[in-house]
Amino acid sequence: MSTFFMDNSFTVKVDGDLEFQLSKDEISSMDSLKTGDGAFHILKDGISYHIEIPKANGNQRLYTVKVNGTEYQAEIQTPLDKLIQKMGFASNGAKSINSIAAPMPGLILDISIEEGQEVAEDDQLIVLEAMKMENIITSPRKGVIKKIAVEVGDAVEKQQLLVEFE
Repeated sequence: MSTFFMDNSFTVKVDGDLEFQLSKDEISSMDSLKTGDGAFHILKDGISYHIEIPKANGNQRLYTVKVNGTEYQAEIQTPLDKLIQKMGFASNGAKSINSIAAPMPGLILDISIEEGQEVAEDDQLIVLEAMKMENIITSPRKGVIKKIAVEVGDAVEKQQLLVEFE
């Protein structure tokens, strides 16, 4: 078994820039006190830090962290996440989607995007009317729109290409 699998450290990336490692031992040895729901007081190297976690997305391991009133975006990668990445497997299959096809036949009512536009996961892309219901097609991932293969008013068939990502 490799030492990589035995690794018990977490990788913390702050604001998409600063990256550092924190081991379980370092976390356990911190002089910390929970002061409220999502609030902590930490004493490290004689310096006092007031920590709040106002937003947390545990599934994606993304956190908004306030340290002494300054807000940061933090991403935490576990040892398992690192192993999955090292082995070349994506931890979320939706991230590799490069195009969207019509889930059913219908009529394009609205297109909320333009080619070249940057979109975030869950942003509304297209409204498709099918069986007298409006279906909102959202982005499965963050990305840039490479091609919009339909126009408002187009009738589309099931599995017809709607949008491509770069």
